[in-house]
Amino acid sequence: MGLGWDISEDSVIIDGLNFDTVTKVTKKSNKDPFKKSWSDLRSHAGLQKNFKRREDRLEKSDMPQGQDGAGSKQINPGEVIRNGYGIFDVITPPYDLYSLAQYYETHFANHAAVDTKVANMVGLGYHWELSESAMARMDGKETEKQREAARAKVERAKAFLSKWLDDLNDEDTFIGTLEKVVTDLQATGNGYLEIGRKSNGEIGYVGHIPSLTVRVRRERDGFCQIIGNRVVYFANFGRVGEDDGINPVTNDPNPNEIIHFKVYSPLNTYYGVPDIVSAGQALVGDQFAQQYNIDYFENKAVPRYIIYVKGGKLSPDSERKLFEFMQGSLKGQNHRTLVVPLPPDTEQTRVEFKMEPIEAGVQEGSFGKYHDSNRNDILTAHQVPLSKIGMGDGSLAGTIASDRTFKEQVARPGQRMIEKKVNRIITEVTDMLVFKLNELTLTDEAAQAQIHEKYLRAQVLLPNEVRDELGKAPRPGGDDVLELTARQAADTANSTRGNDARATSRENNAADTPTTVAGRKPQGDTNK
Repeated sequence: MGLGWDISEDSVIIDGLNFDTVTKVTKKSNKDPFKKSWSDLRSHAGLQKNFKRREDRLEKSDMPQGQDGAGSKQINPGEVIRNGYGIFDVITPPYDLYSLAQYYETHFANHAAVDTKVANMVGLGYHWELSESAMARMDGKETEKQREAARAKVERAKAFLSKWLDDLNDEDTFIGTLEKVVTDLQATGNGYLEIGRKSNGEIGYVGHIPSLTVRVRRERDGFCQIIGNRVVYFANFGRVGEDDGINPVTNDPNPNEIIHFKVYSPLNTYYGVPDIVSAGQALVGDQFAQQYNIDYFENKAVPRYIIYVKGGKLSPDSERKLFEFMQGSLKGQNHRTLVVPLPPDTEQTRVEFKMEPIEAGVQEGSFGKYHDSNRNDILTAHQVPLSKIGMGDGSLAGTIASDRTFKEQVARPGQRMIEKKVNRIITEVTDMLVFKLNELTLTDEAAQAQIHEKYLRAQVLLPNEVRDELGKAPRPGGDDVLELTARQAADTANSTRGNDARATSRENNAADTPTTVAGRKPQGDTNK
């Protein structure tokens, strides 16, 4: 039972709404592999013999026993209640992971928001920076020759680490692995990075484990994974050989390790909770609205016209045909024709026939505003601006401001968390460099070049620092400030004064210009 959610085997209820809405466009969630009894789990491969014996004793001890092997044969209620969560001593996630993963696949706004965060956090690549200790050692070099040798060593270390990371997995690049982990992190609130070691204890493998299949142990001494009929135990990263690195479940003497990424929630310290949970009502409601439109357009059961017949009576056969046509034959068909013979005119009455349209206009989907509102709620929960999913608001200034907010409040904090965990791996190889993810760029190359030039002329940055930002190797003499000639210094000063004057002029013009609202002219303006 999660806080505020009633977790059943296949679905989650949010205030009466089924979070795993069964529609024609949504797959039913899979069974939780940990919600099985011991009789089903006992045959799984990899379990320790001592672990099996202990669980067998626990199962038998729950039932009354007699003499000489006689005992009760009734169904053991403990076997039904005790499932894999209790047997493997793992914690139940607060929300159904399968439903959360399905909504990443089936709802466009949630899918787009998650992919946007993944692309801007890890999809932009990475680079290496000198650690604080390495920078101190570099500053201690007295001669240019010593600095050149140190820089060459740093460049060799960068090339080695980049190749080493990609060689740790023969299927994915390191960035590809991180993209899978962060996709799980944003979709389900949890991501798992697996680390395998060689016989000498060095790291030899780094890969992704699907978050749907992993559970955290209650004692926080590792993780368990169940897929099919196999059980695997994973230790916490860096704890193999210590008390919480001993395998208590399976017969693997050298278990792999896991680094757990999670979206923090104050209501659960074992698992993370994804941002989409806060917009659960909008997500479920939007699926109901979409299903309504699908049913409407699929059935096509609303007649286009109402037929009036006055002064006559249809024959029983005609009434039956008309009734059958409206009840069954019209549904699900784009175009159908029915010929109904009218009774002839009489001397007393004249038969009148009239058709009045019901849907003369273009048929459109319902809940348009409701759909837009739900989409905005979902994007708000993810803190992703509309422009980042390819739906601009038409305002360039607003788009730039939204991108800056997204970078500072969402992308960069997420990158810092990822960098900290990845650098736990890097420190086992070297303390010279630290892993840094590339940040979202808010300026184009021309503007950035002007910024670099200004900083170089003002002696704020060194040439090699600029080259490092551009991902280029340092050059001899690049650790000295740029010395300007007298003419260059004068040109720089004149350019600075001119820029300041233009900025002041723009500010004064903005202050003197009356404010307009939504394109209207200021009050008192008589120009037509």
